[in-house]
Amino acid sequence: MIARDDSGLPSDVDGTVVTVGTFDGVHLGHRQLVMRLAARAAASGLRSVLVTFDPHPLEIVNPAAAPQLLTLPDERTELLASMGIDYVAIVPFTRNLQRYEPDAFVDVVLSRGLRMRELLIGYDHGFGRGREGDVEMLQTLGDARGFHVEVVAPVSLGDGRPVSSTAVRRAVAGGDLATAARALGRPYSVSGRVVRGDQRGRSLGFPTINLGVPSARKLLPPDGVYAVKAHTPTGVFGGMMNLGGRPTFGDTRTSLEAHLFDAAGDWYDARVRIDFITRIRDTMRFSGPDALREQLRRDEESARRALPSPSRSGYP
Repeated sequence: MIARDDSGLPSDVDGTVVTVGTFDGVHLGHRQLVMRLAARAAASGLRSVLVTFDPHPLEIVNPAAAPQLLTLPDERTELLASMGIDYVAIVPFTRNLQRYEPDAFVDVVLSRGLRMRELLIGYDHGFGRGREGDVEMLQTLGDARGFHVEVVAPVSLGDGRPVSSTAVRRAVAGGDLATAARALGRPYSVSGRVVRGDQRGRSLGFPTINLGVPSARKLLPPDGVYAVKAHTPTGVFGGMMNLGGRPTFGDTRTSLEAHLFDAAGDWYDARVRIDFITRIRDTMRFSGPDALREQLRRDEESARRALPSPSRSGYP
């Protein structure tokens, strides 16, 4: 149960406009909802609050059906923080919360806990026990409790099918990065801390940064070599990255090892985001370091050609 004083909101926040969801991926449909949330809050003089959950509700309700995530919690929060809303409330999804009836969730968590005056929801939203809190029920609750409910329409990419996290997961898992990027409004990415590697890239003439392998909850595209953009503390650099094992050296462990073009520096322990731009080739075993070095030269040429310039990237 969340009481008024436990919400984390400042005491001078008398009313809020709220939206609720998992927001995995923060895709174009989510972005439309969040932009509408910010606009409604500005128009009404209220504060905007986005409510989301950790872990993903299916990890508690039906673990066998829980999807891998497009955005781990830190990645999701970073994306949401840049979208002009006042507060993100991350609610722990527990067995107790799972048992809440929709009206109890609204009354206790949203109205009492977060001082909600208006609610924005996606067209297909549902919450509360068994996802019984659908659009019709929420509008009925709003009429009875005195808060306004606005339903935000879906976003499609021109084929009539709504953008969804499920569709983006399917595209990423299948290696269709172009479709995933269109639905997200940006390239698919992975973030992590730079860790020390075994210096093999340096010995080949292609020094790399190595990202710590993310949680198994994170969905990664198929193994292979990719053209990438790396967002580092000292700037954004194009590059190429091997995702997967290093079969030439008999190493089957998954790694994320990126060579950045025209870059130099020590980023150990820094947080770096890697954007997947396009897939260049499969992971392959070569006869030895010299053959691998020659292939890496060809990979660099392919990656440089594939990387968009800032003026034509189309992504933030």
